[in-house]
Amino acid sequence: MPKPTHIAIIMDGNGRWAKARGLPRVAGHRAGVEALRQAVRNAGDFGIPFLTVYAFSSENWSRPASEVSDLMGLLRLFIRRDLAELHHNGVKVRAIGDRVGLEPDIRAMIEEAENLTAGNTAMTLVIAFNYGGRDEIARAAKKIASAAEKGLLSPDAVTPDAFGAFLDTGGIPDPDLVIRTSGEQRLSNFMLWQAAYSEFVFLPCYWPDFGREHLSEAIDTFMGRERRYGGVAARDAAS
Repeated sequence: MPKPTHIAIIMDGNGRWAKARGLPRVAGHRAGVEALRQAVRNAGDFGIPFLTVYAFSSENWSRPASEVSDLMGLLRLFIRRDLAELHHNGVKVRAIGDRVGLEPDIRAMIEEAENLTAGNTAMTLVIAFNYGGRDEIARAAKKIASAAEKGLLSPDAVTPDAFGAFLDTGGIPDPDLVIRTSGEQRLSNFMLWQAAYSEFVFLPCYWPDFGREHLSEAIDTFMGRERRYGGVAARDAAS
């Protein structure tokens, strides 16, 4: 099997990484940002056209206010510090998730990153921020209902492909491979529609420890599998 075109990562374990070292949770998040920076570079080195990272879920707002504030600060830092490098390296930045209600400066920074890098073609970095899979599907359904109400779309035209175009990820291929760190084995409301036929690799390492060798291992695991998309394997069909 060829290398994946699109890898999506659930970056999990920052808090447990910090706790294991007797550090505050924010230290784990800071280390997680460094791991993200390396992951983007490594994905580019491996020739992966699309990389999606689960940065902040719509459920993360329920965390302590101080932790949410720290996470917002780290997002601001990542964009301010890394945007120039991403742009220089030809990386297109795209954000998915609900932007309604975001702090104005956060929303402006996301839009600036998207606008600045819109013409880049070397790789696309998709940042899932204030994102939840169920929320995304519900918002897409509202858009379709509104289009139908205005007579712009016939209900009979709502096919899976047509529905997908209304999602935040419209125009982005579905992930071939979903990686989750920290040993947890669940999607946690991440890309529920898009991951219907993704391959999954669950790694025991916490996200701050995720390095080039882990990404390489996950890609090798993916390439050793046979994707069936609900059908049968070629060898089984021939027998």
